[in-house]
Amino acid sequence: MPVCPKCTRRAPATVSMCRCGHAFDPVEETPAAANVSSLYEPEPRKSPPMFVVAAVLGAALIGSLYWSNRSDAPRARVEAPASRPAAPETPQPRHAAPAPDGASPAAAPAAAMSLEDLVTRLSPAVVLIQSSAGRGSGFFVAPDTILTNVHVVGSDSSLTIRRADGSTTTARVDASAPAFDIAVLRVSNPNADQATIRMGSVATTRVGEDVIAIGTPLGFLQNTVSRGIVSALREADGSTLIQTDAAINPGNSGGPLLDRTGTAIGIIRAGYNGRDGLSFAVAIDHAKAVLDGRLTPAPAASGASQQYHVLAPTVASPADQQRNDATKEYERLIAQFARRANALDDEWRTFMHSCYEGKIAGAFDHQWFALWEPKAMQGAVSPGCGAIFSGIRREAQDIQQGVIAAEELARRNDVYPGSRRELLRRYRLDYAGWDR
Repeated sequence: MPVCPKCTRRAPATVSMCRCGHAFDPVEETPAAANVSSLYEPEPRKSPPMFVVAAVLGAALIGSLYWSNRSDAPRARVEAPASRPAAPETPQPRHAAPAPDGASPAAAPAAAMSLEDLVTRLSPAVVLIQSSAGRGSGFFVAPDTILTNVHVVGSDSSLTIRRADGSTTTARVDASAPAFDIAVLRVSNPNADQATIRMGSVATTRVGEDVIAIGTPLGFLQNTVSRGIVSALREADGSTLIQTDAAINPGNSGGPLLDRTGTAIGIIRAGYNGRDGLSFAVAIDHAKAVLDGRLTPAPAASGASQQYHVLAPTVASPADQQRNDATKEYERLIAQFARRANALDDEWRTFMHSCYEGKIAGAFDHQWFALWEPKAMQGAVSPGCGAIFSGIRREAQDIQQGVIAAEELARRNDVYPGSRRELLRRYRLDYAGWDR
């Protein structure tokens, strides 16, 4: 390509004039153009600087490593578990207490169980006990065996048991230890899958540890749960008592006092109205001795005081107090009519000696009960004694109507039938013909 001698621009060979206006002479300027053109031939390409070469090589190396790793990733994920160390086993308790003979696995303690799960598992083992003495609590330690208090059972030999699900059954008193206020009941028709509570020992109980109480406070709030601590350990007349600040009310008597593993360490014995935080349970060791046919003292509890006065009776609930008051009123009325009945006995003996010709068939607590017995008076009233006989009949009828009214009042005030019968027998007024 020729070069313009004037402006040194290159121009195609086919162009006769440069843009600067210089006209090419084909004869004269062709060699020059050729010479100039040869001077402006492109120089050979120089090698790039070394840092550029290094940068390019580095980028290529990084790229190759990246894609190599991407291609090997699936294989690495598959092989990773083979090199991972095995997970450690869950540690087990060092000293798992074995279940007592005959106890179901469900009765074994579970230290790691939450409080909610623990209560859910144990509540079906706690029952309401109904007797002529009132209402209290108890708990199964075997499918056919219930522990409770003697003062809950009273003088009854057969009791009604109400489970947490509302079903009822009967139980009889199998053994009792009044010195410890412990009664053992046997269920008539036991369930093989009945939930039970494991028995522990006061020997391992410590002041300050958590405890749980389950029972029927006030006689109708069945399966109420309260929580507290062991406040103290006491000794009272050969009994080991656990003092606790768990909420205990009348009706809780006979229920279990449990440690945090769900093991029974005591049988709730007494709670006091107006004395919050002052409740007691008799050590479960006494119950274990009764079940074994022994009446030995419980093992000495750590920190237990050596001297302690006997506890006062449990304060009655409002419903029990009303029943107790009604029972006392019933006894007062029956005692009043008993005195009149005894006085009428004297008049009857005089009447029988002077005004009656015949005999009395049958035996009665008071002979004048024969007035209401058909064919009991096998004779006739002597002439002139009609007024005396009528007076005796009027007094006997007044006593009869008074006893019937007292019975009705006591029944409406929920005085137990057993208590009424016992009072009538005591005052010699237990007669089946009052309503004739």
